[in-house]
This record gives sequence, structure tokens and C-alpha cells, in this order.
Amino acid sequence: MKHLLKLSDCTSEEIIGILNLADQLKYEQKHNIPHRHLEGKSLGMIFEKASTRTRVSFEVGMNQLGGYPLFLSSNDLQIGRGEPVEDTARVLSRFLDGIMIRTFEQEEVEKLAEYGSIPVINGLTDYCHPCQVLADLMTIREFKGKLEGLKMTFIGDGNNMMNSLIVGALKTGMSISVACPEGYEPPQDILDFAAEYGDKFEMVRKPLDAAKDADVVITDVWASMGQEDEKKIREKAFAGYQVNSELMSVAKKDAMVLHCLPAHREEEITAEVFEAHANEIFEEAENRLHAQKAVLVTVMKD
Repeated sequence: MKHLLKLSDCTSEEIIGILNLADQLKYEQKHNIPHRHLEGKSLGMIFEKASTRTRVSFEVGMNQLGGYPLFLSSNDLQIGRGEPVEDTARVLSRFLDGIMIRTFEQEEVEKLAEYGSIPVINGLTDYCHPCQVLADLMTIREFKGKLEGLKMTFIGDGNNMMNSLIVGALKTGMSISVACPEGYEPPQDILDFAAEYGDKFEMVRKPLDAAKDADVVITDVWASMGQEDEKKIREKAFAGYQVNSELMSVAKKDAMVLHCLPAHREEEITAEVFEAHANEIFEEAENRLHAQKAVLVTVMKD
């Protein structure tokens, strides 16, 4: 496994291998056991979209692994100011040992991997969010003891989170039910992928139908970064798609709730439900660090 561009590129065994390594690295970190697997390695971190969790977790993670993280904002690079992605990939490959990029277009990530000669990690695109979903799967397995056979529910937009959760859940033996308004479905290639798993996937319009007997309920903001101009339109479209006590009443009694953050309380999730599941949500946030460290070691270690 040379890159992490999207979860659909990974085998089920590769995903489970990353989760197992993440568990090991988390244990070692908690017990002050050194794990400097990337001693002397450098990671360029390209941010065309700002982020609290992505930057801090990758930067701290590289330091804990013995490597050197280099933050590169859009102001630091010539991408978007005349230099093709292909040239940026070839130049950075001469200086760095790996690239993490958080950007808009999935094509940009794919081109960095195609034209560069070093590992590329997708920190987020509008199409998918593989690192976050690895952390989600890690958290579910921590709390539930397994993944296979569980039911995941996602309520909200057919966005990068829904896309990656569908792939990640199905590849690890979970079933997944998603609820989204008409016109906000995931892209056709994701639906085609999910169709291969038969009744392990369903897409419905009514959130209560999706949440019935769920082991884990997940949601995300209704307007992602770059969609602020659509906020009022989206609020109207997603009315009734809130994760609240009524929705949780049809899930299993011990159902988890996850949110990739930042959360807009009283929009996609009520403050009551958020605080009742805060331990799970913030463990999920911490697990970004451990899951991403596992990705870094998997793709960058000699």
C-alpha cells in the first residue's frame, strides 16, 4: 500500500491492518513506549482547506513517530497560481518523504500520486475523507469490540463523509443505512459500489427508518466548508434530518453516536444527544491521531 487516496482503493485486509496498527500505536502512546518508526522522515502537509483536527493530529503524529512535519498553506505553494499539480508533485518528491493534502478536488490528490514518487495521503477532499472514517471505525471497534455484523446509520448529506463511511462500513463487514433528502444523494459510483453488497446497504428518505436498530448513528454538518452560501437552502432541505432523542429512541439502547466535528448543536444534532455521547465523539476525535499515525507508518516506513 503506497498511498491512501480513497478507501475504495484499499482491501478489507489493508483497512483492518491499519486499524490493528492504530490500536497498537495508541497503546504505546498511552504507556510511554517509544515508536519512532519514521525517524528522520519528512511530511509535507498541504492545506488548501483549513482544519483544526487534521493539522494538529498529523503534525503531532509525525513528531511522535520521529519525523518532521512541514505545514504548507495555499499561500506557500504555486498550486493554483500557475504551476500545474504535476510539477508540484515532482518537485516536492525531491525534497520530502511523503505528502498529506487537504483540498477540494479529488483529482488533485490523484495527480499528486500519479506524478510524484512519494506516498500521498488524502487528508480530505470534497469526494471522500478516508482518514476520518478510519478513526470512526477504530472508535466503533473500541466501544463495541467488533465491526462485522454491526449496523451503521448516517443521517445527512451525501458528502465526503457519507461516501467514505459507506465504503469503510461495507468493506469491514458492517451494514449501513443512510438517510438523505432528495437531491443530496451520494454520487453514482458510490451507489454502484454499495449495490455489490446487496441488502447490507440501503438509502432511505426517512431518518427514523435508517436509524431503526442501529448500533452506531453518525451525522455531519449540513453545509460543509465551501458551501456557506447554500446554508439557508440546506437548512430547509435538511429540516427533519436532525439526530435527536426521537431518532435515538428507535436505535438500539446501547447505540453510539459519532460526529466528525465541528458540530453545530441544534442543527444536525441536539445538544442533549451530543453531550450524552460526548465521550464517544471526543474519543473519535483523538483517534484521528492514532489512525493517521498508522497510515503514515503503513505508507512511509521503509
